[in-house]
Amino acid sequence: QVQLVESGGGLVQAGGSLRLSCAASGSIFSINGMGWSRQAPGKQREFVAAITSGGSTDYVDSVKGRFTISRDNAKNTVYLQMNSLEPEDTAVYYCTANGRTKSQVRFSSWGQGTQVTVSS
Repeated sequence: QVQLVESGGGLVQAGGSLRLSCAASGSIFSINGMGWSRQAPGKQREFVAAITSGGSTDYVDSVKGRFTISRDNAKNTVYLQMNSLEPEDTAVYYCTANGRTKSQVRFSSWGQGTQVTVSS
């Protein structure tokens, strides 16, 4: 009932920047947390960043100072600004969101993923 669609991935050289976007749509009453996770080839999916409806943020240590998460509550959209990218940031990035539908059913959704490749 709630769909997440990511955009903004691509190929960038080390030291470059990318901005990911993720828009939620469907039968949404409210969204609490939104965030990003990533999965590199041969590795487990890992948490990257999260933001609450009130704007509190959290980051994995490896991206602190380089990545910034933000959201537009009116648009049900979350962003991930990624600066000073490193080859180790290469992964498929997934958007996540949780909240309640208009039927007051809790949801927890994942996007389909967007590829980020950082060349050295």
